[in-house]
This record gives sequence, structure tokens and C-alpha cells, in this order.
Amino acid sequence: MGFFIRRLSFYLIALLFAITLNFVLPRAMPGDPVTMMFANAAVQVTPERIAAMKQLLGFVDGPIYEQYFVYLKGILTWDLGISIQTYPQTVNDVMAGAVGWSLFLAGTAVVLAFCLGSTLGIFAAWKRGSKYDAFISPGMMVVQAVPPVVVAMIVLYTFAIGLRWFPSTYAYTAGTSPDWTSWEFIKDVLYHAVLPLFCATIIQIGGFLINMRNNMINLLNEDYITMAKGKGLSENRVVFKYAARNAMLPSVTALSMALGMAIGGQLIIEMIFNYPGLGTVLLNAINARDYQVLQGQLLIMTLFMLFFNFMADILIVALDPRLRKGGK
Repeated sequence: MGFFIRRLSFYLIALLFAITLNFVLPRAMPGDPVTMMFANAAVQVTPERIAAMKQLLGFVDGPIYEQYFVYLKGILTWDLGISIQTYPQTVNDVMAGAVGWSLFLAGTAVVLAFCLGSTLGIFAAWKRGSKYDAFISPGMMVVQAVPPVVVAMIVLYTFAIGLRWFPSTYAYTAGTSPDWTSWEFIKDVLYHAVLPLFCATIIQIGGFLINMRNNMINLLNEDYITMAKGKGLSENRVVFKYAARNAMLPSVTALSMALGMAIGGQLIIEMIFNYPGLGTVLLNAINARDYQVLQGQLLIMTLFMLFFNFMADILIVALDPRLRKGGK
């Protein structure tokens, strides 16, 4: 419980710091978003109307600390304001329309990459020096070194434009009304997700593979592994029950970091496949100087990052009894 309280206190302080930074950075950017919004509309607007719009959108001319406390109050009540770019939509509406797609695409890709990469890394370590290890480890690292935009463009051109096996854009067929109770719509969503999901997964496998391989190699020379082999235990039991279980602990931290960043980390893939996730929302908000959406997006990313890191801390303690004894 002491460990739990200490870690929770740390993450709450980190959250407050991130919220403060989230408040300061957009306001340090050049340009006035409200003035830019009316300038893009190419209409004459009176100063009174600009002032009224600033008040509506939360850009008051008061002291910075007053704006900060208004911002904190909005976060506590989850009132993130009104989007400048898609006025009169609220930030909550903009986020709600995209967060589900990002969770599906990025979350599924991270979990698949972790499972595949960790499994491949376990066998690469156990058979280190073999032809399998000489092929799979460098091969996946080469794939990981290729920029995501190159991987996505190759996949798009080959399987969507060239072979026409899969659709090239969006999350479902244009003109279709979303209906999650319809199996036909779900199949359409899965069909459209194949290529972006493949790209998001393949570029992450190499990191998990090398991480697990290195962890396993460090453990294979431990005395308890030698004893397990000497007792005549099966190869599968030695690999998975003794070595992989302990080698998995550092990988849990890597998984939590990847899950935390996944919510906004597929920007390039979402852009290329025109996938309606938070990465696309973030890019549009930056281009439009939409401070409200920027703050909402960064807040969600921060919450996800801190949450998954906190869960990783708790999970590692649960998996490793030595840490529980050390905490006492």
C-alpha cells in the first residue's frame, strides 16, 4: 500500500505539471486564433464581435493566473471548451468522434506487436547464433528503421492501388451510416483497418523483439536456468516458465510506454490512410491554431501515458515478489 500511495502521488504531481505545461505552450505560440479564424473567413468583423468570440472561447484578456484557474476548473468539470476550427462543436465532441478509432487502431497494433515481437524475441534468444536468429533479428530491425511514412506508402501502393485487395482510405465505406449492431458494418470496419493496422504493427515489432531477446540472453546464464536444464525439465518449460517470465518484466514497461503513446502516435499512418483518429485531429488543430482542441488532445495523451505507466508499476510489483518484499 505504501508503494501504491507513493507512485500515485508521483503521477498526480506529474499530471499537474503536464497540465500546466499544456496550458502554457499553446499560448506561447505566435498568432491569435480568434483573429485568424475571422481572417480566414475573409469578412469584416468589429472589435466588439472579436472580443465576444474570445470570451466565448475562453481567450479572456485577464491576468494569466486567472486564465489558468479557469482552465483548471474546465478540466475538473471536463468542460474543455469550444473548438475554433469546427465551431460551434465542443472539444469533447471533436475528441469523442476520434478517440475510439485511435484506441482501436493504435491499441490493437501495440498489443499485436508486443505479442509477436516478444514471442519472436524469446525464440531468437533461445536459439541465438542460429540461422533463425541471424535472419529474424536484423530483419525486423531493418523494418523498424524504415520511416513509417515509407512503410505506409509501400503498403498502400502495393495492396490498395496496385492489387486492389483492400480499400485505400477512411475507416469504412463512404456513405455508410455507422451501426455497431450490424455485423456487415463491423466487417466493413475491419476490412478497412487491415492495411493501417498492418503498418502500425509491423513498424513496432522490432523494438519488442530486440528488447525481449536482450532480456532473455541476460537471464539464460543465470544459475536457476542451469539448474532447470540439469533437472531435465522440458525445453518449453525452461523457456517460458523460468526464463521468459522474468525477462517479461522490463518488456511490461516498454508495453505501457507504447500504449500510452499509441493514442496519438499514429499520426503519419492516419494521415496516409485518411483514418479519422486523434492523430489527424491533432494535425488539423495545429494548422488551425485551435488551442482548445490542442489542449484537449494533449491532455488525453498525458492521461493515457500516466495511466498506463502507473498500471505497469502495479503490474510489475504483482509479477515480481522480490519487489513486494523490498517495499516492506
